[in-house]
Amino acid sequence: MTFSASLDKALYLTLENGCKSLRFDGNSIQSAMDLDDPYLLALGYSQTMMGFLLFVPDPKQVLIVGLGGGSLPKYCYRYLPESKITTLEINEEVIALRHEFFIPDDNERFSIIQTDAVDYITHGRAEADVIMLDAYDNEGLPAVLATESYYDHCRMALSEKGVLVINLWGTDPKLNIYIERLKRVFNGRVWYCRAFNSYNVIVFASNDEHFKMNWIKFLFLASKLEARHDLDLQGIVRRLRAGLQYSLS
Repeated sequence: MTFSASLDKALYLTLENGCKSLRFDGNSIQSAMDLDDPYLLALGYSQTMMGFLLFVPDPKQVLIVGLGGGSLPKYCYRYLPESKITTLEINEEVIALRHEFFIPDDNERFSIIQTDAVDYITHGRAEADVIMLDAYDNEGLPAVLATESYYDHCRMALSEKGVLVINLWGTDPKLNIYIERLKRVFNGRVWYCRAFNSYNVIVFASNDEHFKMNWIKFLFLASKLEARHDLDLQGIVRRLRAGLQYSLS
């Protein structure tokens, strides 16, 4: 069964082969949900973003910029039961689709705030152990969400050992510029890799001034965490160690 509906000039909702997707311009997939398992992370980039668990296994506060179909907020809400999940989304049309994607109602642990994320974070209203930047529109990554100043404000919003996670398009001609900005802001504590089954590049930046990468310890931690999460965290460690050497696989 295939179904497609235009919601506005920039958003399309599609249903195909048991998967409901939110798309830009009727083509690019922004988010996807398996109807048989709505909390499953159906896309490789979202699975790879959960690699933040290697840096902060048990965050108390998770801040997500960009709602989409809510895959990451839903996953964190279900599988990190001690965490408070806050999502910032500027587009009210996207928020209006929350029940299409079985996104929970707001409660004491889960909330969606309609706001400009730049304003919210730069004015000091954000505090988190993990910040996930996954905000795209039909024209791509908004430039204001990739400035050195914005990255610095994200760093200031993080806890002492917090981590910033960013989803970037691997074909973006400014990819290396963004990574260099992050390295300056986080004093070089930046690691990145290809996402699973995608050209997306996922970047992790640690705010822990005393953090030192130990790949053996990361693999051991990944193995332990896989008992709690249906994620290939060991695969993420291997990808991070290889950097951008992976092809689309």
